[in-house]
Amino acid sequence: MIINKNITHFNYSIEKKWYIINAANQTLGRLSSKVAYILQGKNNIEYAPHIQNDTHVIIINSKLIRVTGNKRTQKAYKKHSGKPGSLKIETFDKLQARIPNRILEKAIKGMLPKNSIGRKMFTRIKIYANSEHPHSAQKPLLINEI
Repeated sequence: MIINKNITHFNYSIEKKWYIINAANQTLGRLSSKVAYILQGKNNIEYAPHIQNDTHVIIINSKLIRVTGNKRTQKAYKKHSGKPGSLKIETFDKLQARIPNRILEKAIKGMLPKNSIGRKMFTRIKIYANSEHPHSAQKPLLINEI
């Protein structure tokens, strides 16, 4: 039996990156899948599913997101408190008028892994309804067209 004692260990350099994404006139599903792709670190050459990268994503203009087809009136968002008769159903239009960030949050969270790493990834996303955000000190990369 031959044992190789010269085992090399990979040294991953975790670099903090900030991305700003303008959601104005972007399709909900396409934007959400690309943001989930960036949060998972799959756009990096050193991607490994068990390594937590330090990527942060800022999404601005979430109130201007668009959907195709009849989803604006037919798509339903449901919530339930657990008590009998407490099911609340809200359409895309009503939720976008009330809380426009919640639409993108639910779409992106559904595309992330369902484990502790996915929950940590979700904390690194910041969504704002307008074009103003308080993260100007980080010098983020501006992505207009994804």
